[in-house]
Amino acid sequence: MNERHHHAVYVISVFAEIAGVHPQTLRNYERSGLLNPQRTSGGSRRFSEADLAALRRIQDLTNEGVNLEGVRRIMKLEADVERLREELAQRTTDARTSIAETHRQYRRDLVPVSNTIAIFLDAQRRARG
Repeated sequence: MNERHHHAVYVISVFAEIAGVHPQTLRNYERSGLLNPQRTSGGSRRFSEADLAALRRIQDLTNEGVNLEGVRRIMKLEADVERLREELAQRTTDARTSIAETHRQYRRDLVPVSNTIAIFLDAQRRARG
């Protein structure tokens, strides 16, 4: 996600209105560890688009009947899966780069087939003659 997605701009009252929830619900979600809004130097909460996406996910799960502890665990697992996907993608890229570099090394060390055949035939002739 881009930096702008994580830029905290909404105060709690505006964020609650956008999300269609009571500000106390947001405070409860924060206490439960489900939301983690940024804080100003004065201690005021500031919410971002990423917080809104998290809140939408919380709402989806609670509407499906999942309690807040279940929501917390599911969201942690989803974050872990996303982190692992990113790690796998990076390792795949690294492996492909390494393989390409290895292939470039092979190409420098290989003797052209036509030269190899000529050397082999010369060696056979000398062995017979």
